[in-house]
Order: sequence, then structure tokens, then C-alpha cells
Amino acid sequence: MPLMRHWKKWTPCRSDNRKSKRLMRQHRPFFTGVSMKKSVIPVFIPHLGCPYRCVFCDQHKITGRQSVPTGADVAAKIEAYIRGVKRHWEVAFYGGSFTAVDVRLQEELLAPAYAALASGTIGGLRCSTRPDCITPEILRRLQCYGLTTVELGVQSMDDTVLAAAKRGHTAADVETATALLRDFGFTVGHQLMPGLPGEDWASLAETTARVCRLKPDMVRIYPVVVIAGTELADLYGSGDYTPLSVDEGVRRAAYMKEHFLQQGIGCIRTGLQATEELDGTVAVIGGAYAPAMGDMVDSLRYGRQIRFLLEALERPCRVMISYNRRDTSRTRGYKNENVRLVADMGISAAWQEINEVPLHTILVETAAGKWYLRPDTGERPLVAHCLHCSIMGP
Repeated sequence: MPLMRHWKKWTPCRSDNRKSKRLMRQHRPFFTGVSMKKSVIPVFIPHLGCPYRCVFCDQHKITGRQSVPTGADVAAKIEAYIRGVKRHWEVAFYGGSFTAVDVRLQEELLAPAYAALASGTIGGLRCSTRPDCITPEILRRLQCYGLTTVELGVQSMDDTVLAAAKRGHTAADVETATALLRDFGFTVGHQLMPGLPGEDWASLAETTARVCRLKPDMVRIYPVVVIAGTELADLYGSGDYTPLSVDEGVRRAAYMKEHFLQQGIGCIRTGLQATEELDGTVAVIGGAYAPAMGDMVDSLRYGRQIRFLLEALERPCRVMISYNRRDTSRTRGYKNENVRLVADMGISAAWQEINEVPLHTILVETAAGKWYLRPDTGERPLVAHCLHCSIMGP
């Protein structure tokens, strides 16, 4: 039954709320400390509904989307994505502030997604929104349409940084929204932006610690990128703002991800997704943008674990480093930087793929014994002199 033709009849009503809650329970995602891959059908709603214009924001360039979608657009997009492809699909309403959009438009966009969910065509719905746009009434509406996951644009937990970015909400709003989402049974995500004006390492550490205490199910980390045409670009041009370099963005994101994983909080993305607009020569004028940001962050985290262990073992002459084939890039490092790191320590190392090694695990063997490093859990190897195998800060 084509969604384009029949989705309107699936619009839920009050009497259907019990079914919607059952769908929420069935399709509530499960997250571990390891990133969880999903097949997402993205629906972008740039700027619409957002009462503020943050200094960093230009959703048109970030998403490549200029116009506001309709319910028919959503239905057509679902059909286009699922045609001939059997996967666990999830419709995601991104950009802008979905729960601040006019209720009639929200329901128009949700209706075809709910139809696909109710028929088993897709496996879930999610949206992103502002922390100060969450109320019991809003959450009941989302539940009615079977939406299970809400990601909050947190950006920082430092009120001074939030004010400088003109976010229009406070850290307390984040705490309130997170608690309310938990009370209603939603999966909760936090989106964070290291490198905003006014942030330093102390501020970053405080944001990280406060998010860890809130324990969202997942986070996304987007080091700040300066986009042409934004207020942040003007501040950069006048010398009133110094953006992060790519290397510094990698370091800050790695610090955050390390701590989140240690708390069992899944990190599902690091760095903005590459688009034609971002990869062009006009949109990005500064900041920590790199299409391989996620690989670079994991490379740094894995490399530091290896280095700390080898230093604790008093730099053995020879070492064997083994890893699962799927962990090759992050273990050997982005462009083999971890291979060079070990070589620069004066250590002769052999690197090998062994699929018997568990995923996200590094097996290090020397003449003295063997050690397992698990960078994505925060576990420390049992070495007497290895005090802390994690990223401690600047």
C-alpha cells in the first residue's frame, strides 16, 4: 500500500494512544557504550520554529535544505529510501526546533511517518529540538505519533557560554527537559558543541561532567565550525573570536567522548556530516571541520591508550599489537599516526589483524605478558605503573 496515497488515514487520535504507547515500547532503541549504526531517513526543517538565531547557526548551509517539507514530501522520501532495501529504517526530524514548529505542521509531518511505523515499514521516529521546548503536552503529542527518541540541542552546560552563543536557554533548562523526557519514557540524546565563544578547558570539563551526571542515552559531539554569513563569522573576522583548529577540536571531542563512554553513554556521531555545501570553498571559513573527524577522534583515543600502556611497561623493545579487522583504522591510527607514534617511542612493533580479538579491544603482547585495552569502555589494563589510561585533558 503506497504511503503517498494512504498515509492520511493513519493520523492517530486520542483513542489510538494506547497503540502509540505500545509502538513506543516496541521500537525504543537500546544503546550500549558503543556507537550504534542506524539507517536514517532524514527530514530537515531549517530554522522553522526556532525563536532564536544562535551565533553559529546557518541551517541552510549545514543541511543543504532550503524549503520547508510537507507531509507529502515525508511520505515520498520514506518510499524513496525503503524501495527495494530491507533495513531497520528510522525517520528523523532534524534541524530547527521540531517541537516549536506550529502544531498543525508537526502533525502533518508526523502522520506519514506514523503510518509507516504502524505498518511495520520503518522501525522508529526521532526528532531534535531545544531544551526549552519540552512540555508534558508536547511529549504526549509525540507519544501519540509513536516517536520514541528526542535529541536536545544542549551545546554547553555553561550558562556564560550559552549566553555568548545567544542560545536563549540555560543549563537548568537542559536538566528539566532531560528529567521530563525520562519521566515520559523517551530515549534521550544530547547534542554538544565544544569550542563556542567563552569556552575554555575548565568549561568543557564542567559541561562533560554535568552531562555525565544527567546520563543521556546518547550524545553527538559537533566541534564548532565557522559558517559564512553567521554572526560567528563576523566575530571571527573582527578578531573577537578564535575558532578551534582541527587538532584542538579533535582533542576536545576525544576528551568528551572518552568520559561519556566510561559512563556508558553512547556517542553516535563526532563532527558534522560532510555535505556538498560544507565541502565547498564558500561555506566553511574556519573552525574544526574535517570529514574524517570521527576517525581522527578515535585514532587519538586509541593511540593514547597504547602509549600510556607502553610507557607504564617502561617501553619494551618489542611488542605485538593485535586488533579486530573492523578496528584497524582506529588502532593503527588515522593515516597510520599510531604506528608512527609507537615507532617514535623507539619500540619495534608488529601490527596484525586477528578477528578472534573482540571488537573495540586491543591486545598488546610483550615478553613480560599480555594486556587488553578497551578504549570504548574506559577499562584500564592491569599494569602496576599504569595509573590512568584515559585522556585527562589539555
